[in-house]
Order: sequence, then C-alpha cells, then structure tokens
Amino acid sequence: MRRPVGRRDVEAVTDGSNTQDAHGDDVTPLDIGSRRLLSDGRAIPVLGLGVWQIPDGKPVQEAVHWALESGIRHIDTARFYRNERGVGDAIRTSGVPREEIWVTTKLFPFEALWAERAFQRSLGRLGLDYVDLYLVHFPPPGLLLSTWQKMESIAKQGLARSIGVSNYKVDDINKTLQAADIPPAVNQIHMSPYHYSKDLAESCEALGVAVEAYSPLTRGKNLDDPVPVSIAEAHGKSAAQVLIRWSLQRGFIVIPKSTRKERIESNAQVFDFALTDEEMEQLDSVTQFSDSVLTALSLRRGRKPS
Repeated sequence: MRRPVGRRDVEAVTDGSNTQDAHGDDVTPLDIGSRRLLSDGRAIPVLGLGVWQIPDGKPVQEAVHWALESGIRHIDTARFYRNERGVGDAIRTSGVPREEIWVTTKLFPFEALWAERAFQRSLGRLGLDYVDLYLVHFPPPGLLLSTWQKMESIAKQGLARSIGVSNYKVDDINKTLQAADIPPAVNQIHMSPYHYSKDLAESCEALGVAVEAYSPLTRGKNLDDPVPVSIAEAHGKSAAQVLIRWSLQRGFIVIPKSTRKERIESNAQVFDFALTDEEMEQLDSVTQFSDSVLTALSLRRGRKPS
C-alpha cells in the first residue's frame, strides 16, 4: 500500500491569504486551481461541481458550462444520476481542453456483477475516452472484493485514471485494502459541519484514502443557522461559502451542487478568505450526528445517491 497522503499534499498558487487548517497551523493557501495529491500520484481539483438531481440535457449542460466558466475544473456525475450524456456534451462544447477537466462518474452497485460493461456504457454516454475517477457508488453487499477487482481491471486498462469508493465505512475500506493491488484513492461521503464523521474522516486519511465531501451545503437545510450566518457576516461572505470553506480547510475535496449560475459562481469564490481556528471549532460544534449514527445511516443512504 502506498503511503498515507496528508492534507498538506496540495498543489496551490499562493493567493496571499494566511490559511489555517483545523489545528490552527499555517497551510499552503488555496485557490481555484488547487489540487489534492492522491495516493496514486494523480492530483484532483479540491473544488468541483456535483450534478445529482440535475436533469439531463440543457439543465445539466448549463450548470457544467457555468462551473467551467467560473474556473471550476472538476465535474462529478454518476450512472444513477441519468445525466452523464449531458455532462459529456457540456464538456465537449465548453471550449476547455478535456485534459484540464477532472471527470468523475460512478458504478451503480446493482450492476457490480458486470462492472466493466457498466463502465463502458457510462463512458459511451459521456462520449469520452476515459474518466479521471471511477467510484463504487456504495458498498455492494457480499461483493466488495470481486467488485474491487473489476475496478482495478478498469484502472489497469487506463480507462479510469483513478478509482475509489463512495459511502464506505472504515470496515468496508479495510476489507477492500486487504485484497487490493490498487488502493482506493478516494472515499466520497456525506460531510459537512452538520454531518461530521470525524473518526471516519481521520481513518480514511490514515489509510491514504482522500475524503471527498458531498452535500457540503446540507441541501440548504442549515444555511440560515446562526453559527454559519454569523461567521459569514464577519467575512462578508454567505453561509454556503463558509460551509464550503470549512470542508476545504478540513482537507476535504468538496463538490457543492447548484443549478443556478449565480450560486455556482458564488460557490467558486471561497479562496479569498480563511476561517480562523475558533471559527472552525464553532462550526464543529454544530455536528448533529455521532459517528455511530452516521455509520448506520451510511447503509440506508446506499439507496440514495451521493
């Protein structure tokens, strides 16, 4: 297994701000072009656009175009979202070179027995020669190891440059690692200050598996809560920007979703301020679920896509 990758393994262009991590230590300032180095040696943009529940066709094409125009270079889709075709069309018509865009899609676990065929179908819908990251969308019961072997086959063919998992618990990752030739590079999980599974996040990092946060904006449920609102006011920012910044300073890759141009642009404007150690602690204090509850919920969310 390759060495664990720490939160400081990030490529960034200095923007002059004095960014701190959750421990109050200075870290390399981030900007819109910052990338996180994964255990396989590839560098993933730390900020992306998630497209769950965005209809295929014009809606998802517009969202992807607006994200790319805002400087975002990371688009996250899935077979289950049924919008891979629109994502691929948007990438091809964006004017941005393909090699600059990180594209993620996911294996629907009910198709785990024929994962390689499912991947080829995703690739066909996207209209791309390869994807940058292919994830197992959630743990396939009884098929963890056989599914991962198929994922490795896809990676070894160069069709998916990186491979990883989503909604995996630590036990799932450990079982996968025991038989893995290629360790999972990423675990994409529900993560925000309100759903902060610290033990899971730290365990992933210790195993060399980068944490990618989906639903970082809590699907809008907590954007009017006093803690993020007051912190946002202090920085002249929105509560959504504060929640995204929290994920970035935690060292997570983060993929907020929106279908509105102004919000996508706003979500990209999170690199000109930094949360203090005290503000990070305030946000940590709003966590609504313990690690044990989150572990139980992760299985239920296997039926709900990230």
